Amino acid sequence: MSVSRAVTPEPVDVPYSPDPVGPAGRIGLITLATDFNSEDDLRTILPGDLRLFTTRIENANPVTVENLQAMAADLPRAAKTLLPGYGVDVAIFGCTSGTAVTGSDKIAELINQGMPGTKVTNPLLASELALRAINAQKIAILTPYLPAVTQSVANEFSDKGFEVTNVMGFGLDNDLDMTALPPKAILEAALKVDTQDADAVFISCTAIRSAEIIAEAERQLKKPVITSNQALVWHALNLIEYKKPITGFGTLFDQAPKPTNEVEVP
Repeated sequence: MSVSRAVTPEPVDVPYSPDPVGPAGRIGLITLATDFNSEDDLRTILPGDLRLFTTRIENANPVTVENLQAMAADLPRAAKTLLPGYGVDVAIFGCTSGTAVTGSDKIAELINQGMPGTKVTNPLLASELALRAINAQKIAILTPYLPAVTQSVANEFSDKGFEVTNVMGFGLDNDLDMTALPPKAILEAALKVDTQDADAVFISCTAIRSAEIIAEAERQLKKPVITSNQALVWHALNLIEYKKPITGFGTLFDQAPKPTNEVEVP
């Protein structure tokens, strides 16, 4: 039988300088409790000198307009849990359809209730700015959603002055099935939804694995492709004035957002 003996802890005598956590910036993600993908997509695109910190908002499947609207009430609470006492440089709301049914301004207001003064973006705002940055006026839209949710996204872009040339949706009603969509299927659908007169194709939803097919879709379509997570990263980087180049995730990263006073609604 072994007998333990008292040991007096000694301080570690190793000289070091602390490494900064996220030296180029801290990005906070408020994602859905049922989200299986957005963290992976965002970390794939984000450069290594930035750090992503995540919290989750209560939500329920199926992904219907009613359930999307209901989850907004939890945003202030969720925002408070993003590095309390330290904060982030920009907060991302990671739900395109949720923004569409609640409204971009309302999303920002609710997040700022929990994180006063923090810069905020969301997939619809980021995608709108991205489409304007590439001078797109006519867009084709692909979503994984049910028809009513897909229509709400299309309506948001129409209300912003874009001409929607075509809309397609996979008809899925929960996040697991959305993330389970093979990237190859997303690519094939992006090619199908495109129209000759569309200036760009927009692929909606942070829950689908679209980041990895952007470059190939642009190569085959010969036009820009904007996705929810790609646009979120692009806008967040611009909000914190990150200057290093991002490659491999579409021509969007060659563009800078237009100042508000330069945005012309078609």
